[in-house]
Amino acid sequence: MPSFRFTAIDPGGQMRHGVMEAPSAAFVIDRLQRDGNIPMRAEPAGWRNSFGALLSSDTIRRRGLSRDEVAVVLRELATMLAAGQDVDRALRFIVETASSRRLFRVMEQVRTKVRGGSTLHAALGEPPANFPRLHVGLIRAGEAGGTLGDTMGRLADLMERERSLARAVTSALIYPALLVTAALASIILLVSYVLPQFLPLFQESGAQLPTPTRLLMAFGQTMSAAWPYLLVLVLLVALLGSRAMANPRLKRPVDRILLRLPVIGTLLRENNAARFCRTLGTMIGNGVPLISALGIMQHTIGNLAVLDAIEKAMASAKSGAGLARALEAERILPVRATHLLRLGEETAQLAPMALKAAEIHEERTRQSVQRMVALLVPVITIVMGAVVAGIVGSLLMAMLSLNDLAG
Repeated sequence: MPSFRFTAIDPGGQMRHGVMEAPSAAFVIDRLQRDGNIPMRAEPAGWRNSFGALLSSDTIRRRGLSRDEVAVVLRELATMLAAGQDVDRALRFIVETASSRRLFRVMEQVRTKVRGGSTLHAALGEPPANFPRLHVGLIRAGEAGGTLGDTMGRLADLMERERSLARAVTSALIYPALLVTAALASIILLVSYVLPQFLPLFQESGAQLPTPTRLLMAFGQTMSAAWPYLLVLVLLVALLGSRAMANPRLKRPVDRILLRLPVIGTLLRENNAARFCRTLGTMIGNGVPLISALGIMQHTIGNLAVLDAIEKAMASAKSGAGLARALEAERILPVRATHLLRLGEETAQLAPMALKAAEIHEERTRQSVQRMVALLVPVITIVMGAVVAGIVGSLLMAMLSLNDLAG
């Protein structure tokens, strides 16, 4: 009998990893569910090597569904279920209207598993992992509570809000990025192409060029000759940096430093608060226990400093001390978020207050991005103008020195 390696969250909110002999992955998932666990993953034990783990990770899913495709599936499922259709008919509708062959193949497999007796969340959670663990956990809670249609609607709203916030941030940063690209391209063009055109003229005159002009000429020649090596160096540094950030020992202090920066830190704190509160409120509102919700959220947070705060908050909640006080002591989330969460705990309205906090911090995230862009654009323009003016000024100084020599 084959062996399957599984990952699940037990009733106490702790992650469980193990190996089980079973005829299929669906049997493993069903067994974990009967024991009161929330299955996250079940896959053949011999399949998981380092390269396979890389391809199957949640952050690199080249062959899986995109976030847009997942959002479309969730919204269409919510719409069909709200209209009174059963799960099989809703899945058939998605399969028949699939916009890509990849989406058709994935959802056809999900429909086949459901028609074979599997639950929807088990079919969505089986490898390859096209649907995040958070979604699988929420759908499981909706199926258990008989509120699958409402759960799918809230889950679709959650993902659409996250996508809306991400699009707002990305759209706001497009103009500064284009401005920086244009500035760098202009400077490189002046230094590596325009200035060298005047070099023969200066050499023929035999004049002593001003120091700024000589430095720029040397810099331009170096850039023209060494740009392939510089490009390789930049790519190598980027690769080593990404590999270093994969090490928790290096990433954790970097994440803490980023959260304490004046402008970027504020933006990150607001964004993390919005995502944390929105996800927490959605999960608790759909019947997921607090401890289990925090356990699932541990695998949806990319910032290790925030993850550490969540782990301490989960330990505090288990001991009966509450969630908000532990988060407030860590000083990772904004004070407003922890205050609203504490108010929700005191009034037994944690889910509504968490969602309210999410709305506030989503709006503050947009405002923070707008302020940052308003600050970046004039700064980039001034720096670009100063650098170009310096280059042109050094060229004019050299031309004036030639005129003095001719006079």
